[in-house]
Amino acid sequence: MSLPLWCLLITALLPFWLAFWGSNVRRQEFGHLDNHHPRQQYGQMTGKGARLWAAQSNAWEALALFTAGIVAIQTAGGGWLADIACVIFVLARIGHGICYAMDMATLRSSLFIVAFLAVLCLFLTALV
Repeated sequence: MSLPLWCLLITALLPFWLAFWGSNVRRQEFGHLDNHHPRQQYGQMTGKGARLWAAQSNAWEALALFTAGIVAIQTAGGGWLADIACVIFVLARIGHGICYAMDMATLRSSLFIVAFLAVLCLFLTALV
């Protein structure tokens, strides 16, 4: 499997990692997990739990654009620049989730921009 596809796999697993982390925080905050109405319970969370829920949602959203970028480079041919952009994207998205949880808003926003630019690089690489 190529490096971009490994990066896609990691990116696809990232929302699940954030969900597991968020569930642990949710259990701590409420003393139990409401598996009958988990989204309602998530909606009542504050602090770190609420930020993890938001980070998970953002990770799902970023996955869609990154997947499109991977399809573009797999179709047009990747190369070393695409490989570097994929690794930068993954590292930035992992950092983004951690910064979201730790309430480091400025760094989180910076990492969001880095990841977004990395995806744009994938599309530009596919065009040339």
